[in-house]
Amino acid sequence: MDVPQTMQCIEISEPGGPQVLVQSERPIPVPGANELLIKVVAAGVNRPDVFQRMGQYPAPKGASDLPGLEVSGKVLAVGGEDLAFTVGDSVCALLSGGGYAEYALANVTACLSIPNGMNPIYAAALPETTFTVWHNVFDRCHLSTGESFLVHGGASGIGTTAIQMAKAQGCEVIVTAGSDDKCSACLEAGADIAINYKEQKFVDVVRNRPNKGVDVILDMVGGSYIADNIKCLRPDGRLAFIAFLGGSIANIDYMPVMLKRLTITGSTLRTRSNAIKENIASSVRKTVWPWIENGQFKPIIDRILPLSKAAQAHEIMENNEHIGKILLKT
Repeated sequence: MDVPQTMQCIEISEPGGPQVLVQSERPIPVPGANELLIKVVAAGVNRPDVFQRMGQYPAPKGASDLPGLEVSGKVLAVGGEDLAFTVGDSVCALLSGGGYAEYALANVTACLSIPNGMNPIYAAALPETTFTVWHNVFDRCHLSTGESFLVHGGASGIGTTAIQMAKAQGCEVIVTAGSDDKCSACLEAGADIAINYKEQKFVDVVRNRPNKGVDVILDMVGGSYIADNIKCLRPDGRLAFIAFLGGSIANIDYMPVMLKRLTITGSTLRTRSNAIKENIASSVRKTVWPWIENGQFKPIIDRILPLSKAAQAHEIMENNEHIGKILLKT
């Protein structure tokens, strides 16, 4: 298959607002050992892309400086032999960077075949959210059938994914969101209870309901939520942090952590080893892909914009105007 010499991409001209995302032309990257060159159909837009654009989340050493942590598309070239994928395969992939482009490199360990029957464009919404939710909620917090689960930012891409994965696991799901429309969307996605945090304190709703407290919490807010999360957890409860949009510093009484035997954890994915990403990919393939293929879970897409509108996509995300995922189509 012939590979062109250059591609269109979105660069970060300097740290700053959405306007620093500019369209440019670059040579098409060449796959190294265990890498796939993917002709990108679509790329997912994620909050870490915003942080990178602002100069707060630099790409790891050796990764592309272009934003974009997940793509879907077709394999155009492979680096090495006896890899799990071949030229022409339809895949989605978790990247360390470089997704905002017509072509991107992905390590084969973080690539997955697109689920049966799924639109290849929509598949770009899967890697970042499913890997993140699986690793934090299931691997680290061991969410089990019959437990109660609280996710903050329920209308986000992570939130709508977490709702559906937890329901597929047979759990009760409670969410927080910032408007009645977003709460309605969360309920439609499968949540049992949706709390508009602008009108109610989630800690009061969670603690005062018949099944007091929850077993697992996924938090991307931090700040004032941290102490209230601890109040909401049942004995042996688990709390996972994946972002701190409200700040990472809080004044907390840690005595309940000891008395209730709580576990507090968190993680980032971008800098993790290929071996860890391969383990997560294997679990997602075995458990989450069947949920998608039997209709228990589907990515909720807010909108699909052309790659050239990346700045607009970032504005929408920063203004919290979206429900589910924002995608960029090449």
